[in-house]
Parts: sequence; C-alpha cells; structure tokens
Amino acid sequence: MAPGADGRRDVSGDRPGAAHPSLLAGASPAAWIPCSMAPPQNEAAGTLSTKRKGASGSNPTGPQKRDMMKIQGKRSAKATIHDVAKLAGVNASTVSRALGNPGRVSDKTRKLVQDAAAELNYSVNWMARALPTGRTGMVGLILGDLANPGDFEIIKGAQAIAAQRGIGLVLAETTGPGSAEAVAHRMQSSTDGIVVASPCMTDVHIRSLNRLKPVAVINRFVEGVDSVVPAIPPGIREAVRHLTANGHRKIAYLAGPDRSMNSALRWESLQSACEWGGTATQLIPTTTPTTEGGRSAARELRLSGATAAVCFNDQLAIGLMQELQSAGVNIPDDFSVVGFDNIFGSDFTTPALTTITSPFRECATAALDMLLAAVHGQGQDRKPMTVQPRPDLRTTLVIRGSSGRLLPRAT
Repeated sequence: MAPGADGRRDVSGDRPGAAHPSLLAGASPAAWIPCSMAPPQNEAAGTLSTKRKGASGSNPTGPQKRDMMKIQGKRSAKATIHDVAKLAGVNASTVSRALGNPGRVSDKTRKLVQDAAAELNYSVNWMARALPTGRTGMVGLILGDLANPGDFEIIKGAQAIAAQRGIGLVLAETTGPGSAEAVAHRMQSSTDGIVVASPCMTDVHIRSLNRLKPVAVINRFVEGVDSVVPAIPPGIREAVRHLTANGHRKIAYLAGPDRSMNSALRWESLQSACEWGGTATQLIPTTTPTTEGGRSAARELRLSGATAAVCFNDQLAIGLMQELQSAGVNIPDDFSVVGFDNIFGSDFTTPALTTITSPFRECATAALDMLLAAVHGQGQDRKPMTVQPRPDLRTTLVIRGSSGRLLPRAT
C-alpha cells in the first residue's frame, strides 16, 4: 500500500495474533502510525506480506476492514451489546439472552457470546437494565451465619437457580439482635426480592417486608409469606426408633436458640415420636448453637439421667461428644449422640457422628423458585405455602458410630 500524503502508511492489517503497535502505545488501533513502524513489504507483490485475513480466509475488503478496525477500537473504549453481537455474528437480542439468561440459548451460542464479550471487556450494566422494567436482576439471600457449614448448602442451592435464570445473588448475614431487620431493609432497596433462611425477625416484620417486595422464608412458617420448611418428623422418628431399639429409654434434646422456630419444630417432633413409643424426653437449654454450647451443656445432660441425646445441630453434638469423652464417657457404649443437618465434617469425628440430614440445597431451590415467580407476577392468585411442610423435602437418619446399643453398667 502506498504511503499517504503525510508519508504515513495504514498498517491496520498487521500480523494475525500480534499486538497492535498503537494499542501498545495506548492510542486508538485505527490511528495512523509512522511508516517506519510498518511491517516489511513483499517486494514482488508490492503489498503487505502478512495482512490480517478476513473470516473467509481472504483479505478483508474495505468495508470489512473498517468494521474490524471499529471493533478493535472498542477494546480500548466502552463496548456495547451491539459490538458483542457483531463480533459474535449474532443478534443483539441473542447476546442479551446469552448473558442475562443463559438457559435460553444453546451452549455453543452461549460460549460464542461469552468469548466475544470477554474479548471486548464487555459486562452487563445491571442498573441500566433495571430502568425500563424497574427490576434489578438481583435477589438477596440473608443467612444467620456465613460460617455455619449448614448454610453452605443453602448458598449452593440458591446460586444454582440464580445462574440458571441469569440473575445475580447478593449474600448477607445477620450479626446480632436487630441487625436482621436493618440488613433486610438495605437489601430490599437494591434487589427484586429476598430469601431469608431461619430468620430471627418477627412475623409482623417479615410480612411488612413482603408488602414492599417479594420475600421467601426457609425453615420457618410465616402466614401470608412463601415459606419452605422440610418435613422434620420422618428423620426424628427414624432416630427415636434407632435409639429405643438399642435400649435407650430416656432421650434428651439439646435445644437451639430460644427464638428459633426450627429448634421448636425439632423439639415438638421429638416429643411426639417419644410419646408414641413410650420413651421419656427432656429439653436441655444451651448457651449457643456451637461446639462450645454443646460442651457447656454436657454436665446438665448427664445429671438428667438420659442415655442418649438428639441435638439441634451437628455443632452442638460434636461439642457434647468432646466433653463427654474428656470425662471418660464411652460413646456409644455409655451414651449415644445424634446430631442434625449432616454438615461437612460431621463424619470426621471419632466415632463418626450419627446425624439427621436436612435438605438445605433443595429448600433453597424451592424458595428461590417461589420468589422469582412472585417477582415476575406468576400465579398471583396462588396462596403462599405456609401450612404444611414440604413432603418432598424429607429429613433422613444417617447412622454412624456415635449411636448404638447401650451396654449395661457394671455393678
């Protein structure tokens, strides 16, 4: 290509895959650069020897070159959805679906669009997307303690649905009395709705939040609000049958927090199962639902005369086992321990902890499904599910080494 009147040559068609000199200098790729920086010419042909090929393998035409130069320029400017569409060879609406709701396009198209977006450093502007519809494309998930292993499965379940539906998920935890209300109000202002797991808020407050934007609750019934509670009695009944069959005639319950409806439901289920089988029960309060709380409750538990305990969660059960073993109690020969939730690491103890599995991930999936239906106005005439536990979300007993036959004491 001949030099221009200013002695410079257009080198936009330089080596394929090579970094553009003007990019390295921080200038626009469509700019003119000194002729001395141009690649060598093919003397026989009188053209550039390594011009960039078009998509068909031939040299790009004038219009094609201009399009390529414009797209390359977007790598240093702010790329738009139309730039991504042009580079990927699809419509802008397809780009929107691929990035905002991946489940609505094929895997091949999704990857094509994502690769083009990555090359142009394009990302979805969620705030701009919210302007026409009033929706942010974000939902919130409020948990009691992000360090609680039981909450990991809730996060995984919610994230799976969020990714499938192409929405963002915002996580928050409550740090003390009154903080749940403040967190929920802040989160509502920037999301389309919130899911609250095992909330310590009052029913009145949760209903007031639900009047502003959709709310779904996990592990608690709130009248007039979508609620997901697993069927607790099946797992409890299995545990009671297992313990009574091994000679236990009094079973203690290490309780959770006083305001926890989940703890109350588990205690009620244990009372009902033991009453039906003629087994005595006793509630033992704890200071905190942690391993330290389990250790602190061990003394009162031993004085109760119970020979087995069902605990509000696995952390309490692990702490109880540690304290009993340090006092010389043989588990399970002298005392059996059953946890609840089957958290990661519950089988790392010695002996491995017998526990009742809670379907945390499935509960989160169900809650987010209901929340999104409410957000999008689906089934407006339906009544929130607040009366019966979900029969498809059952607790089940996992028998390990911490429970077994009670050996007679030596006289």
